[in-house]
Amino acid sequence: MHQNKHPSSHRLILLQTFIALAAVVLIGRLWQLQMVTGEQFRLLSDRNRLREVDVAAPRGVIYDSRGEILARNRPSFSVIIIPADLPKDTFGQLDEAAEANVLDRLAAILTRAAPGPTPTAEPTPTSAKDGSAEPDDTFVIRQRDPWFMPRAEMETQISQALLGSAYRPIIVARHIKEATAFLIAEDAVNLPGVQLALEPIRDYPTGALTAHIIGHMGHVPEEQLQKYQQLGYQINDQVGLTGLEATFESSLRGQPSRQTIEVDVHGRRVRTIGQAEPAIPGHNLVLNIDTNLQWVATQALQEVFDNSSGFSKASQGVVIAMNPRNGKVLTLVSLPSYDNNLFTKGITTEAWQVLSTDPDLPMFDRAIGGQYPPGSVYKVVVAAAGLQESVISARTLLGDGFDGRNDGIIWLPNQYFPWDPSLAQPFYSWTHKYGYGHGFHGVKNALAVSDDIFFYLLGGGYPDRYRGLGSRLIGEYSRAFGLGAITGIELLGEVRGLVPDSRWKRLNYAENWLTGDTYNISIGQGYILTTPLQLTNAVAAVANRGYLWKPQLVDIITDDQGNVVRPFEPVLLREIPVDVTNLDIVREGMYGAINWPQGTGTSVRVPGVPVAGKTGTAEYYRDDDKDGKEDRSEKGHLPTHAWFSAFAPYVDPEIVVTVFVANGGEGSAVAAPVANQVLNAYFADKAATQAGR
Repeated sequence: MHQNKHPSSHRLILLQTFIALAAVVLIGRLWQLQMVTGEQFRLLSDRNRLREVDVAAPRGVIYDSRGEILARNRPSFSVIIIPADLPKDTFGQLDEAAEANVLDRLAAILTRAAPGPTPTAEPTPTSAKDGSAEPDDTFVIRQRDPWFMPRAEMETQISQALLGSAYRPIIVARHIKEATAFLIAEDAVNLPGVQLALEPIRDYPTGALTAHIIGHMGHVPEEQLQKYQQLGYQINDQVGLTGLEATFESSLRGQPSRQTIEVDVHGRRVRTIGQAEPAIPGHNLVLNIDTNLQWVATQALQEVFDNSSGFSKASQGVVIAMNPRNGKVLTLVSLPSYDNNLFTKGITTEAWQVLSTDPDLPMFDRAIGGQYPPGSVYKVVVAAAGLQESVISARTLLGDGFDGRNDGIIWLPNQYFPWDPSLAQPFYSWTHKYGYGHGFHGVKNALAVSDDIFFYLLGGGYPDRYRGLGSRLIGEYSRAFGLGAITGIELLGEVRGLVPDSRWKRLNYAENWLTGDTYNISIGQGYILTTPLQLTNAVAAVANRGYLWKPQLVDIITDDQGNVVRPFEPVLLREIPVDVTNLDIVREGMYGAINWPQGTGTSVRVPGVPVAGKTGTAEYYRDDDKDGKEDRSEKGHLPTHAWFSAFAPYVDPEIVVTVFVANGGEGSAVAAPVANQVLNAYFADKAATQAGR
């Protein structure tokens, strides 16, 4: 008899079928997740959990010759937002309300810590040994205050980032104070997606004292961005823009690295994944610069500015000290200067306006970029050329007494009408304004007393009486002494100067070269222009008896452990084509300028150390600000630049000092005392060092 199945058995079969189908679906889904899209989800998970971050390399430190720090790094806090880590809703989308709360809290902290307004800025003279500026009664330069992005701009940046770069950090504040950073860190639980970043910024302890040497940093210039990116730089990286910071950018920079880190749900770092490859610190520079001597030179030059007034009011100048044995630069002062710390956080608009509109151009390095008539210091080159070419000997006597007047004037006949004395051109010696001439002198005395007429005749000769060097030979020897060419010092912005010739005059003035032009350049006037560094190097070549060295600021490059990576050996540019016996005659004339009673530099004295030198006073033309006419003193004299260059000890020189004071007056009265202070400080320090051994 057939029996019907119990209804419960149908329900059981149905349940089993359903379970089987569910299992198949789950297994299929699991297979899909594991086998088909597993790699995709694993990558998404890792993307949420793992991050690659850049690790900046510490920039190299710059030291002076004594080990004093001239440029270093110090920490600075920035605030960044990672858009992907901002609060999300249940569907994984940005929670706008929660985001607004985060931004409001962050903006409140930043605004609360923002400083109040500060006075307008203006640079002041460097007067402290550490390079800091003592403010006057009117203005103070200040650094940029901490910067933060406005609240509305934060939202705009986040919205744009969520379209495709949600994990790229957005910098919303820079250079915030430690107290502000602590407030943000304490409130981190309420600020998901907000992080603190520690980034180094450059610090210059000596500030304006060494600003033209060290330079400053800034963001990559837009026109050079592609070039820097090819070298591995990022768009927000800072690079050296001036000074040694720029010249040795590749050495100072170091090698950054990348690390993989694990973050929590709020985007905060948990741990480093794998073996982190450390960033390689940049190399350090050790300079030949002596900061103590740099300070003495700066102070001495500033005193000249402070004590000058009226027609000869000075506000620009240079002091250079160099070792003539190898070209090592001991001081390189250009005033006025500027505080390069102003650029470490980005210079304020007010401070930049002051610096860029200052008529004295404080950011301009006059030591290598200024071109000036060298005045009578240049006579050492003309004297050496005349002796080497046998135009004169040590016994040759020249001067202004052959016309019987000895009044400090020589009359050069007109080349087209030599028989007409009314057309003759007068050329004056510097003594003419005192009512007398030097008479006849040999080359040694001519250098000691700086006899202009001697050098007029030596350079340009005199019709039917004396054959001079001529402009061609003067130019050849000038270039042999390094004039008219860059020296190669490790700084950007060096200029060539000018050694003029007949071709140059035809091209620039459409005129022929005249004997009067040769007269002028023979005493360092007229068209000839040199930089203070070029003239220093030329005098150094006389001091060391014929060797022209490349001026060098950097002594060695070391790694972060102090090991020497690259030593800088002296670089001989050339040997001067002048016999040592002739250079010794020139040197003796320079010795006379300091040590003979009639010398022009007798105020320069160093106890126990014989000094040789040469004064210079270079006339120049300037327009007054009122009518554009030539500006002269009440007595009708042109304004003058003051020069002085000296070396010591006389027998075996180890230092050359050159001082230039623009619109300073006479070199013997203005520039020589500055050099005297530098020389005394140098040898006093040397004696103290030797006594302490």
